[in-house]
Amino acid sequence: MDGTLVDSEKLWDVALQELAAVYGGTLSGAARKAMIGTSMADSMRLLHEDLGQPHRDPRASADWIHERIMDLFRSGLRWRPGALALLGAVRAAGVPTALVTSSVRPLVEVALDTLGRDSFDVVVCGDEVDEAKPHPEPYLTAARLLGVPIARCVAIEDSPAGVASALAAGAAVLAVPVEVPIAPADGVRQLESLTGADLELLCALLGEPPA
Repeated sequence: MDGTLVDSEKLWDVALQELAAVYGGTLSGAARKAMIGTSMADSMRLLHEDLGQPHRDPRASADWIHERIMDLFRSGLRWRPGALALLGAVRAAGVPTALVTSSVRPLVEVALDTLGRDSFDVVVCGDEVDEAKPHPEPYLTAARLLGVPIARCVAIEDSPAGVASALAAGAAVLAVPVEVPIAPADGVRQLESLTGADLELLCALLGEPPA
């Protein structure tokens, strides 16, 4: 979701830097990049360590971020280039579709006001799995709920953690890095944006002819 479908990573930047300021510090670029695609718990641990304040309560920090990012999401989300067109094409073709995100359910519910509640057959949130990305559980859960073998799924991701999760699950991966570079890997096709991406490309990633 964040960075792949909607341009929300910049909103996370705002919230995280504001919290760092509340704690009397500034979040480093390296720590911010390490957070992308990870769970809230991991992000708060990285924040506290970066500020030299490992004693901070991660739950209290997560609650602060949650409230602030909810306000920012409500003010509006922008689609990433090409994302809305590709999602529309996939839905029009009747392809089962899942949203697999590290964000928690209440925040995703706000984002769905922009994304469309009928845009996905399944939504798997970060607080609904035991193991977050880069663990394969989120994508394996989505495939199971869709009733589709994971080997016939294409995951579209923008972060190293998301790519690792999808690869470990056994999905084909289309990577569209935005904030953080993604190292080349077998089974991963990289694009600069989703502009021009279509069903033919997704089928090719699975080694199948166009539907």
